[in-house]
Amino acid sequence: MGPMRVLVTEKIADNGLQRLRDAGHEVDIQLDRSPEELLEIVRGAHALIIRSATTVTREVLEAGTDLVVVGRAGIGLDNVDVAAATERGVMVVNAPQSNTLSAAEHTMALLLSQARNVPQAHAALKAGRWERSKWEGVELSDKTLGIIGLGRIGKLVAQRAMAFGMNVIAYDPFVSEDRARRINVTLCGLEDLVAQSDFITLHLAKTPETTGLIDAAMLARAKPSLRIVNVARGGIVDEQALADAVRSGQIAGAAIDVFATEPTTESPLFELDEVVVTPHLGASTAEAQDKAGDTIAEMVELALAGDFVPYAVNVSAAEASETVRPYLGLAERLGRIFAGLAGATDGPLEIEYQGQIAEYDTRILTLSVEKGFFSAVSGEPVSYVNAPSVAEEQGIEVRPTSTTTARDYVNLITIRSGRHSLAGTLVGLKSVPTVVMIDEHAVDVPPAQYLLVVRNEDQPGMIGAVGSVLGSAGVNIDDMAVGAAADGAKALMAIATDQPVSSAVQDQLRAVAGITSVAAVSV
Repeated sequence: MGPMRVLVTEKIADNGLQRLRDAGHEVDIQLDRSPEELLEIVRGAHALIIRSATTVTREVLEAGTDLVVVGRAGIGLDNVDVAAATERGVMVVNAPQSNTLSAAEHTMALLLSQARNVPQAHAALKAGRWERSKWEGVELSDKTLGIIGLGRIGKLVAQRAMAFGMNVIAYDPFVSEDRARRINVTLCGLEDLVAQSDFITLHLAKTPETTGLIDAAMLARAKPSLRIVNVARGGIVDEQALADAVRSGQIAGAAIDVFATEPTTESPLFELDEVVVTPHLGASTAEAQDKAGDTIAEMVELALAGDFVPYAVNVSAAEASETVRPYLGLAERLGRIFAGLAGATDGPLEIEYQGQIAEYDTRILTLSVEKGFFSAVSGEPVSYVNAPSVAEEQGIEVRPTSTTTARDYVNLITIRSGRHSLAGTLVGLKSVPTVVMIDEHAVDVPPAQYLLVVRNEDQPGMIGAVGSVLGSAGVNIDDMAVGAAADGAKALMAIATDQPVSSAVQDQLRAVAGITSVAAVSV
């Protein structure tokens, strides 16, 4: 892999950027660029690293014809057109765990600030006013906290709220009652949560379904003691409806860190003393910035190397388990070899997983096979992102199957289509990648960069004849395996060579009596 250009449009921790430089990549830092300028500077970039201020539109992705990956140093992705990136085969990655602790702590800071009117009293005293009675607050103890979104951040907030003696309820349709019960949280419907809560915190992604989730109708269900805290995403709470509810006394107040339009210095909420506001500080800690920079640099480095990326949001597979992960490289190499072996498929591409790996989610292995296969047959860049769409465009059905029953190997990956078949596994304590079957012939050869597959009559002298032709052409044999078919009439040689075998040398081999076919595979 040669050096690639990584365009960085927002400030990222130096440690992460140095990691990319150490990997041999060119890091091009272009801060505070306009959308029009972004369309120019993204040209020729292989990776684009952003935070929340850069908007990656379809136009940006179309201008960045060399883009492999867009990395968002943070959690939210509402400023990235993920659908357009997926269409173009561009991986989108984020750092979902980098700021969870900081966001949870900021939620608690706003919760306490709102309950005790800390910013208002601070501002008054600094302005020369001693207003002790005006800023009387409320305790958190024995109050009901409603958490909307019981993911990583929501769970951390629940744990901290319980330390203050709060009763915690939550709304999250993707969390089971058993899981919530294990952390002493009671699940309920959204409308019930709003009606019961003294405080509400939000921890949701911004989607078409969550935009405007807390609106005037929902606020009308609240009791007057309600205070709302939003450190998630702007637009989930209707700012005008919230301001109206606070101004009328329908609810007691709010603490807001995020806004529908950012950056902003105008909002109906800014006029109200009962509302505490901060300029999107949820992830603004030194620790969170370092974690986000380090994580996104690691993800971008993996993506540029063509490796599996754990935090890719537009890859149709779960994170690879420790059992599955070692087979990713083998699966991709098998896909490439099979493409060279079969030439063109005349039926569906069948992929079978046997043994222990069949007990796990193998979707990422299927993507690896597709990535290898279609990279070889399409001549265009294929990634974990666009491999399924490339298969669909070429009209090739991919059929993965799994069985925990394995005969000769602990784990085995087998690819079949038409009259061709190929199988491989990892062998020994060092997990050496090995091709163990080609077209139903048992072999034992590494999935080498250059592989020559020769089919011949099962008769004496064939190995010497092939070796003689290759030797005369200056082609060295690195490894070799001979496999007989079940009927014993035909044999197959799988030969790993130190260089590609030219068409002329292949023709010489085909001219040898007893050789029925020759296929050269370069991966």
